[in-house]
Order: sequence, then C-alpha cells, then structure tokens
Amino acid sequence: MNKSKFHISKMDCSSEEQLIKMKLEHLDDIKSLEFDIPNRELIAYHNGQVEPILTSLESLNLNTKLVSTEQSEMILETEAHGKERKMLLTVLIINVSFFAIEIITGFIANSIGLVADSLDMLADGIVYGLALFAVGGTVIRKKNIAKFAGYFQIILAIIGFTEVVRRFIGIEKIPDFQTMIIVSIFALIANIICLYLLQKGKSKEAHMQASMIFTSNDVIINTGVITAGLLVNWFNSSYPDLIIGAIVFIIVARGAYRILQLAK
Repeated sequence: MNKSKFHISKMDCSSEEQLIKMKLEHLDDIKSLEFDIPNRELIAYHNGQVEPILTSLESLNLNTKLVSTEQSEMILETEAHGKERKMLLTVLIINVSFFAIEIITGFIANSIGLVADSLDMLADGIVYGLALFAVGGTVIRKKNIAKFAGYFQIILAIIGFTEVVRRFIGIEKIPDFQTMIIVSIFALIANIICLYLLQKGKSKEAHMQASMIFTSNDVIINTGVITAGLLVNWFNSSYPDLIIGAIVFIIVARGAYRILQLAK
C-alpha cells in the first residue's frame, strides 16, 4: 500500500472534495482518500503507481502538486457510517426546504436577492444530494447526475442574470425590505443549524470539515441579503437588492462550472 500526499491550492470547499472523489472514482488502485480542506491537502492510499492519480487531479485545473509518496500499512477506511448519512440527509432537507421558502417569498416580495439566495440553497442541496444519491452507484451514473445538476444550475444562473439586467434597465417596484430581512434571518438561522450539525462530525471526518467550510459561505450570503434589505429601505432603491442578487448568481454559476467538470 502506498500513501501519496498532494497539495491542491484551489481546493477550498466540499464541492472540490466531491469533484475530486468522482474524478478518481474510476481508478481501482485507490483504496482510501483523506481530505484536509483548511490545509489544501489530499492523502491517497493506493496500490500501484501514483502517476495516474496525479494526471487525473491535474486535469481538474485545481493547481495540484505531488508532495510525497511512501509505503504505508494503514488499514483502509470503512464506508461512511449511518450517522453521517443521516446528518447529510438532514442538511439536504434544510437546504431544499429553504430553497422553496425563499424563491416563493422572493417573488412575492419582488426581491431578486431572495430569489438568488434560494438558488444558492438549491446549489448546496445538489452538492449534498450528489454525496448521498450517488453512493454505491456506477461511475456513469454519478457523472450523469453531476451533468444534470451542473446544466440545471447554469440555466438558473442565466435566467437570474437576465432578470437582474432587465430590472436594472427597467423601472421596477421597490422590493419589500421587511420580507427580505425576515426571511433571510430565518435562512441564516437554518444555515447556522447546518453548520452546527456539520461541525459535530468534523473532528473525525474530513468530509464534515469540508462541508462546514462550504456551508459557512451561505451565512455570508444570508448576511449580504439582510444588508441589502436594510439598504433598500435606507436609499429607497432596488439597486442594493439587484447587486446582491448578481453576486449570488455569480457564485451559483461558479458552482455549476465545478459540478460540470465531474462529467468530463
């Protein structure tokens, strides 16, 4: 058994972790993967040569470098425990539920910021859904799921950007700032709960640590929508809502691009 350590400078959240896992799925020599997201490191336990692994990682354009390769007698990791699966399912349900809540209230309140935030929650749900639904499936099945998710998010991002441009050009009703703030506060609370659930597993599972970092981005976005609501009221303008909406759509499109890389 060989132990190879890689430094991947652009690996900063769980979307890259899933990207790497699915990219390396076809390599039968790999027996176990350990992710250290904060330090941008990946350890692979494998038989045979390290070159096929390095080549696959380099194709992802995440700036991968091989740090070391040595022999190891480490016992292989077992599959994810039922507790972890249950936790991931809970986080998935929270994200999908708030996607529905935010997109409905976003249209009612005429807030593109809430609609964009709802799509970000959906993007998170897709990441966790991939982690759960693809378990035990074939490589082709996983790649098809990733392809569908990526194209779906790109379509949503394009529609969102089009709506932002239309609202910038036209004369639109000022968003209901109270609805923006109230719904975003609840979404913020939901994401904090997700962080708490994910944090419970981070001490033992690198995947939980990565997921925690990924979900922490949602807290920043929620705070941005709340701030946009305050600015809408302060300036009596819809521009703050449109600006935060455009920023979130960029985040959604970036996530879609990464997911589409899985289908290559």
